[in-house]
Amino acid sequence: MNACLPGDFGCGRRQFLQRFGLGFGTLALADLLGENGRLTGADTAHAATAGVLPTTHFPATAKRVIFLFQSGAPSQLDLLDPKPLLNELHGQELPDSVRGAQRLTSMSGNQATLPLAGSPFKFTPQGQSGTAISELLPHLAKLTDELCVVRSMHTDAINHGPGVTFLQTGSQFPGRPSMGAWIDYGLGSENENLPAYVVMVTKGQGGQPLVSRYWGNGFLPSQHQAVRFRSDADPVLYLNNPPGIDAAARGDELAALKQLHALALEQASDPLIEARIAQHEMAFRMQASIPEATDLSDEPQSILDLYGPDAAVPGSFAFNCIQARRLAERGVRFIQLFHQDWDHHGGLPQALPTKCRETDQPAAALIQDLKQRDMLKDTLVIWGGEFGRTNYCQGQLTANSFGRDHHPRCFSIWMAGGGIAGGQVYGETDPFGYNIVESPVHIHDLQATILYALGIDHTRLTYKYQGRQFRLTDVHGEVMHSWFG
Repeated sequence: MNACLPGDFGCGRRQFLQRFGLGFGTLALADLLGENGRLTGADTAHAATAGVLPTTHFPATAKRVIFLFQSGAPSQLDLLDPKPLLNELHGQELPDSVRGAQRLTSMSGNQATLPLAGSPFKFTPQGQSGTAISELLPHLAKLTDELCVVRSMHTDAINHGPGVTFLQTGSQFPGRPSMGAWIDYGLGSENENLPAYVVMVTKGQGGQPLVSRYWGNGFLPSQHQAVRFRSDADPVLYLNNPPGIDAAARGDELAALKQLHALALEQASDPLIEARIAQHEMAFRMQASIPEATDLSDEPQSILDLYGPDAAVPGSFAFNCIQARRLAERGVRFIQLFHQDWDHHGGLPQALPTKCRETDQPAAALIQDLKQRDMLKDTLVIWGGEFGRTNYCQGQLTANSFGRDHHPRCFSIWMAGGGIAGGQVYGETDPFGYNIVESPVHIHDLQATILYALGIDHTRLTYKYQGRQFRLTDVHGEVMHSWFG
């Protein structure tokens, strides 16, 4: 072995540690394994689940985030952003002066006409704030004074794959870390026995496919990707021991595996091995924590009734909302629910009420449930999709049916809790519901604000990859300070 000191030219600190068998992974592993080589306790677990930030950049208003992602793009014009003018001009052509030179999708770009389509659903002012909410959301309507409704969201993407990828990762191109992965990387987990980032997908839904890159780690170490919880007997795949293997044998097996990893780390400090160590250790701890966290048998009937008739159906949106609350109680920092099939290019008057029946009561119940447990004040709940829907009809406009195409220029979301002031409507679109006329909010602004609520400066949480520093918001993003009470 050649002599090597940290001050020598051509020999960095990492190489110095590697040559003496003290790579960073080995240092962590030495703490992971006790003197007898067996798995050790709480200090090790805390080290494995801590984030890179020693402290938040500023005081956090939220400890955790629950993102109720509605995949496929719900129609803001029929749910959260009423436009009476569209009803008055129903069937008339979209004025060129409104559209301008904005691009359309290939699905409606070749239509001979673009007839305006008013909403068949009634909007009424609700609560002390007077926020107008669609009749399709009767449960949410009762909680308008808890909500911040943002009507001026906009995005760069016009199709689902890039649109979801952009919202989740800050880039339309695959390969970047997801928002939850960035948060896990920065803050780590509050509960050393559970992952910091969990994803659940409603069972039995159609619509646009969901792919794991939406909750992936990208170029961050792989332990920061989400753990997906399923509605099957085993909520987490491959977590339970195989037949004939008990917990003690499993622990011995992992201890031996870590010793083998240590031998590899003596040769070179490989981030993949370091990530594998962290994942094995988390999986071992999760074997005890997951069954308790995912067992809803101790939920009282009053809670099941609050979330609605699907609450006891594993994999339903209602079931997943209860699960999200339970995970939030146990310190999971970023929980994301994906609910599909909001992509209503046709038959919207028939299809949209079905989606609202599936989601309205559970989403409202989640807010109520968190509030009655004194958790809403530090839990940020977000509801929304990847973009909006057009004010004109895609395809043929009939007396009883129509569809709406993708519309990136403006769409709506709502938020509650986590320091966000309720009873407010932010931003405004034009009377046609086609363009933003006041207070636009870009996807990167939303991402920056979510990080801000958690106490993170989005410009300072970075990771060096391929020679440059990356961040969730790339080189963009402004925090929406006025949203906070």
